[in-house]
Amino acid sequence: MPWQNTGGGGGKGPWGNGPSGPQGPRGPYGPKGPQGPQPNLDDLMRKGQERLQKALPGGAGGKSGIVLLIVIALLLWAATGVYRVNTDEQGIVLRFGEAAEQPTLPGLHWHLPWPIETVMTPAVTVVNRVDVGFRQGMAQRSRPTSLLDESLMLTGDENIVDVAFTVFWQISNARDYLFNIQTPQEDTVKAVAESVMREIVGRTQIQRVLTEGRGAIEEEAGREIQRALDEYGAGILIGEVKLEKVDPPLEVIDAFRDVQAAEADRERYRNEADRYANQIIPEARGRANQLLQEAEAYKEQVIAQAQGDAARFLSVYEEYVQAKDVTKKRIYLETMENIFADMEKVIMDDKSGTGVVPYMALPEIKRRSNTSSNGGGQ
Repeated sequence: MPWQNTGGGGGKGPWGNGPSGPQGPRGPYGPKGPQGPQPNLDDLMRKGQERLQKALPGGAGGKSGIVLLIVIALLLWAATGVYRVNTDEQGIVLRFGEAAEQPTLPGLHWHLPWPIETVMTPAVTVVNRVDVGFRQGMAQRSRPTSLLDESLMLTGDENIVDVAFTVFWQISNARDYLFNIQTPQEDTVKAVAESVMREIVGRTQIQRVLTEGRGAIEEEAGREIQRALDEYGAGILIGEVKLEKVDPPLEVIDAFRDVQAAEADRERYRNEADRYANQIIPEARGRANQLLQEAEAYKEQVIAQAQGDAARFLSVYEEYVQAKDVTKKRIYLETMENIFADMEKVIMDDKSGTGVVPYMALPEIKRRSNTSSNGGGQ
């Protein structure tokens, strides 16, 4: 049923337009309704073709026009092969997906347009970094987020330590980097670095990991990561491995600090004992050497004295054999001299009237003289 014949249509179409047909007013592109001119697509296409035919020499239907169109299309297609390699990049041209042998140097270059050849230009001078065990926040001053599934490692003495480190690397061979390891390549570097660090920490004592062994661990990790990537042919150069954090786990850090304090006290006591031993032992050895030397000297003295006494006895015996009476009297007098040298002597004579022989008290005089001389010296 026509819309204009319905009672409620009011002579309009289903979208509220008036009747169309020759009786309606026409615009420049076709019939014109109450809402404005309605364009005719067929007329638009026809007029566009007419304008194109006028622009091309000989018309669109001529052979020269077709050839010109083909040439223009080929030039535009060939222009898509122009590319630029920056100073920090290497260009790798792919021909049907296979990489060329030599990379292209920085500058403008051209390759066969797509889909025959394409180009990849990775940055080879940029120093990249891979964080293991933590993630740095977007803001510069934000605290890094720890990742315990990456950072918790077992040491050689079966202790757990929280290790976070960073690997700095760059591309050394763009062709190997793009085609020898899986994309994204950063994941390969991270996996190799984490595996190597776990192996190194796993054969190192926790005390060395936490203190003086950090520098050696960084150097060894750098060498081992580079060796593993070279075996893969990754085309990556490891610049540095830096330990960001090496701590006991947070759950046991207080107890670990107590253990560390006890270890420090033990070391201090051991050093004090060693210092005391180093002081006492040399003194004891010196005293022992002194006693040995004194004993040797006493031995030599006794031997020399015995030898002298023996020689003296032999000489006296020879004199005794030659003159017994004289020798006996001499021995007697020398013996008495030795016995009575420091004694007070009183000479008694039974033949005298009183029995006491007057004598000059030489010992008393000598003793007084010694006493006065000592007193004057004081």
